[in-house]
Amino acid sequence: MMTAPPPAEPHGWAARCKAAATKRRERRAAELANAVPIRLYGLRRGTVTALTLCAALFALFILAPLAWLVINATKTQANVYNTFGFWFARPFTLFHNLSLLTQSMSGSGVYLQWMGNTALYAAVGAGGATVLCALAGYGFARYRFRGSNALFYLTLSTLLVPITAVALPLYLVYAKVGLINSIWGMVLPSMVSPVGVYLMRTYIAASVPPDLVAAARIDGAGEVTVFRKIAVPLMLPGLVTVFLLNVVAVWNNYFLPLIIFTHSSSYPLTVGLSLLAQGAGTGTKGGLVPVLIAGGLVTVIPVVLLFVLLQRYFRADLLRGSTTG
Repeated sequence: MMTAPPPAEPHGWAARCKAAATKRRERRAAELANAVPIRLYGLRRGTVTALTLCAALFALFILAPLAWLVINATKTQANVYNTFGFWFARPFTLFHNLSLLTQSMSGSGVYLQWMGNTALYAAVGAGGATVLCALAGYGFARYRFRGSNALFYLTLSTLLVPITAVALPLYLVYAKVGLINSIWGMVLPSMVSPVGVYLMRTYIAASVPPDLVAAARIDGAGEVTVFRKIAVPLMLPGLVTVFLLNVVAVWNNYFLPLIIFTHSSSYPLTVGLSLLAQGAGTGTKGGLVPVLIAGGLVTVIPVVLLFVLLQRYFRADLLRGSTTG
């Protein structure tokens, strides 16, 4: 008996493509059905268009330097100066420029060592700042004591003091206590974050209901247990936000490590790359400009990846896991 041949593969592939297209259309239709009409926001169509255009221009303004880094990290030094900055040119030397980052740069230090120093300072400083901000924010938001508001505003007032005003006193204090060329000289000031305290106080006041805390206390939970098992899970998105802000602040810090480190082996990326840039600017290290650009590109990548990995916490519900009513 003759059996019918199986259907040809192209027909199966076409059916799968059609099914996938149908699912995409259904998903878009579901998104449109759940979307809130613009008219309910009280905005006109022209206003929305103008705001969208402004957002697009702002995104272009923010992404242009990153695009310049990506493109010029693939060029030779001659092409960096002689070709259009926002388009590629031959030869493609990205991997050669990246390989030079792992080599010692005329005794000025090693890029990978600077990268490790920066990651260490950012992780320890931002982690400590997040813990302190969580404790301080919880105390200001959920406890009332004499002078609490005055102490909170005093904490915020430190934002008005520029770092240059305290640079000399800070250096003299560090010299007395032996924190020059010490990791703690970089980490301890990084743990102080008035902005983080403000954000955590505001977030905890909105995300940790007082009734929930009071119910836990009535059930016999201690203050440490209430903070650890009730408050911390609810304020996780706020903690991630404060952590990311402090990571970026420490990662981009230039002035503090400049005054406390005298050994190139302790430099973070900001000071190390500036040292190499000075050599490239004076012509003592020829061909170093594209290597510096590649170094700047690699410096940006970890922070971008960190934001991408933790972005889901920004979309977490404000009162996730709490009771509302």
